[in-house]
Amino acid sequence: MIEVGQEAPDFTLRDQNNEEVTLSSFRGDQAVLLIFYPLAFTGICTGELCVVRDDLSTFQNDDVQVMTISVDSVYSHKIFSEKEGYDFPLLSDFWPHGGVAQAYGVFNDVTGFSNRGTFLVDKDGIVRFAELNGPGEGRDPDDWRTAIKAL
Repeated sequence: MIEVGQEAPDFTLRDQNNEEVTLSSFRGDQAVLLIFYPLAFTGICTGELCVVRDDLSTFQNDDVQVMTISVDSVYSHKIFSEKEGYDFPLLSDFWPHGGVAQAYGVFNDVTGFSNRGTFLVDKDGIVRFAELNGPGEGRDPDDWRTAIKAL
């Protein structure tokens, strides 16, 4: 897994609106909170993203951009974001299957989707917070709030 102090691997993925989003395009302007999750429409994943939705100004503002990533297709993300009212990018790591999750060391070869990895990447592209939870293990968004405040 990518560790604190390492440079975050760059990527370009499509969001729920089929728009390309490139991590390095935020360098110098905003930190990025990357939230890898296993699959759309599942209980723990939906709950975690709803916490972000319900307190969006803490997680996404002038200083920080939220990006979520799963192996689901752009089309699944579109329906998921509309159903749940997510106003942040849901990025599709569909093809090559889990390629970005693999680059970050959070892809689960047994299940075929990513584990719950979270990374806070600063404005210089350096990872300042990293965590990894396995399938069925929820995360504590308070840890993300603390990491964002520490930037």
